[in-house]
Amino acid sequence: MLVKDICTLDTATCGRDISLLEAANLMREHHTGCLVVVDDLDGERTPAGVLTDRDIVIEALALGLDPALTRVSQVMCTALVVCGDSEDVSEAIERMRLHGVRRMPVVDRSGGLIGIVTLDDVLTVQAERGAALAGIVSKEQARERRHRR
Repeated sequence: MLVKDICTLDTATCGRDISLLEAANLMREHHTGCLVVVDDLDGERTPAGVLTDRDIVIEALALGLDPALTRVSQVMCTALVVCGDSEDVSEAIERMRLHGVRRMPVVDRSGGLIGIVTLDDVLTVQAERGAALAGIVSKEQARERRHRR
C-alpha cells in the first residue's frame, strides 16, 4: 500500500509569516494540532516546516511570548521529515520510527505538498491488516471443522 492511499489530502497549512494566534485559530478551525508551514513558489506549495500546538505552548507561551506578535517562523520546526506519495507505507513507518515523528508531510516528485500522513493513519492501516489476518485464521479454522467432521 502506498502513502498516497492513506494520507490526508486536505492538509491544514499556513505561511511562515502569520502570527501564532492566527495559526492557533487555523488549528481550531481545522480541528487539528498541526499545520504544515508552506512556501508558495510559483503556485506550488512546498513544505518549509511543521507547527504543532505543542510548539506554540512550549516554544512561545511558556516563555512568555505574545502569540499575537510572535511569528510562526520563530517557533516552527524546520528539521522537516517528509515522505513521497509513491513510497510504501512500511517505508513511512520506518522513517517515522527513525526520526521520532508522528506526522510527515507527503510530497510529490517535484517536492510539492500533497498531504500529510500521521501515526493515526498508519495505525488504522495496521489494525485493518491485523483484523484481515485474524479473519483468515478464523475462516480457516471454521473450514477445517466443517471438513473434518
